[in-house]
Formats: sequence, structure tokens, C-alpha cells
Amino acid sequence: MKALLGTKLGMTQLFDESGNVARVTLIQAGPCVVTQVKTKDSDGYNAVQLGFGEHKHQPKPQAGHQKAAGSNARSMREIRIKDVQAGHPDAKAQETAANDALSLTVGSTLDVSTFEVGDAVQVTGISKGKGFAGTIKRHNFTTGPKTHGSHNYRAPGSIGSGYPEHVFKGMRMAGRMGHDQVTVKGLKIVIVDPTLGVLAISGAVPGPKRGLVMVRGAL
Repeated sequence: MKALLGTKLGMTQLFDESGNVARVTLIQAGPCVVTQVKTKDSDGYNAVQLGFGEHKHQPKPQAGHQKAAGSNARSMREIRIKDVQAGHPDAKAQETAANDALSLTVGSTLDVSTFEVGDAVQVTGISKGKGFAGTIKRHNFTTGPKTHGSHNYRAPGSIGSGYPEHVFKGMRMAGRMGHDQVTVKGLKIVIVDPTLGVLAISGAVPGPKRGLVMVRGAL
């Protein structure tokens, strides 16, 4: 199963033999411990739960859940295994991937050797929180005129009409910006370093440095 949890180390650039530059993000990925395997028979769907990191003072419920795996993972995430679509061109590949994932046992360990250079991946993480922001920064609204006595420079403008006399849900207004779960697709593995347990992924991934991210094979 091509999926790992890790922490974002930061960004850098690499040069190939032709001198072309590639912007990459370094991720300290794994080792991850399989803390639970869910199947349709027992849970109604197929999934694998991975644990990453170490807990200094692990809560008792979490310790009891991970006792079978013998782990002390700080963070746990579940990777859902999609059902095989009949008639799909990659139905055999989907079935093989699902069988490989479900063949994992509780306590198994996954590391960066799961991936290979050139693999297409998608990365999920929590984006940087920007705090309370206005409509110009949050939604890219246009500013009002700066001259001729205008007092509507950064104001949001009208938020509704006289009838039905309430603000509709989803109206773009000022509010909390960022700190949302974001998935970036279309990325590729550039470097796999099993010694350091580091992955170099092309492009940028969401979240701050030391933020938790999940790297999965492109779906």
C-alpha cells in the first residue's frame, strides 16, 4: 500500500544533469505502524489505519487501541481502500492494490521504500492558519476607489437585498482564513532516501514546517 504519514521539513531546489532546476518539498516520512485493518465483514468498508511518531504521555484509550500493534504512535490516520470498479480499465490493478493493502497485519511497519522515484502522489495536510481576514485577502475581492472622497476602500459592499431580509448561507464575507484540510494532486516523487527516511516531492505541499502530512499514491 503506497501511503505514509510524515512531517514537512521544508522546501529546497535540486538540479538535474541538464542543469534544470526542480522545486521540491522534503518530507520526513515514516516509519508508520499498522494499528488497525478494517474490512467489509467487520466494519462495513475496507481501510487501513496508520500510526506515526511517538507519544510522550499517551492517553489510556489510545494506548489500549494500539496495544495489539505494540506501538506508541502520536498521530493516526485512516486510509480508505476504494472498492474495485467492474469494467474499469485498471480493475485488475485496483484489485491487486486492495488485496495488498488488506494483507497487511496489525503491527506491520511501512517506510519510504514503499515509494519509488517517479511515482505519482497526492499530499494531504492542514494549511497554514492566517487568522481573521477581510474579503480582499480571503476572497480576492477588488478594492474600492482610493480618491475622490471614497469611503469604501476595503469594505465588502452589499451582502444581500431588501427581501428576503436575511444573509444567504455561503455568502463570501470576512472570517477565519486557512487552517483547513487541503489535498494537492499531480505531484511526483523525485528522491527516495531510505537511510534518512526522507521523500523529496515535486512542488509545494500544504502546511507549515513540522506539520503532519499524508502522502498517498495518486488515485
